[in-house]
Amino acid sequence: MQSTNRLQIKGMVCTRCIAILFEELSLIGLEITLIQLGEVFFKGELPAHVDEDTIQKTIQKYGFELLSDKKIQLLAAVKEWVKTGIDRQAETRNTIKFSDYLSRHLQKEYAYLSAVFSEIEGVTLEKYIITQRILKVKEQLIQTDKSLTEISDELGYSSVSHLSRQLKSYTGFDTNYYKNIRKSASFST
Repeated sequence: MQSTNRLQIKGMVCTRCIAILFEELSLIGLEITLIQLGEVFFKGELPAHVDEDTIQKTIQKYGFELLSDKKIQLLAAVKEWVKTGIDRQAETRNTIKFSDYLSRHLQKEYAYLSAVFSEIEGVTLEKYIITQRILKVKEQLIQTDKSLTEISDELGYSSVSHLSRQLKSYTGFDTNYYKNIRKSASFST
């Protein structure tokens, strides 16, 4: 049985991008099994006449970029440390300055981590961290009886009003919406 390999590609934004990459990568000999935004899966190994440089040159003329394994691994590590940091912050109630926290754990300058993150994800690292904190807020509102003050303290918000504004800004819903989800779920069980 042949293994499936994956390429991660920056710059894919629409179905036309998928069609172009399918055609171009098939022409150089890749047996493509699936293409979705940002990823190309193909059967087996690269053909003998094809290396990463060949792929890069093939797709670069259309504005795409092959992402290196090192950057992908760094991105995964950043995401994992952000999640761990948010969880640790909630457990200890110690405010974490994520720029220092990530730099210390990943042994890279925050500016570099942020640049790589933005390059691959298309969103700033700061916005990603905020989004992850908001997900934790929503989880706490829906799954616990904690007050907004407790949640705000746990997750290092400067104030309850800041948390409320950020939640509304990022989700379009206020805290009562999520509390009502918890209440309606408890009535149905």
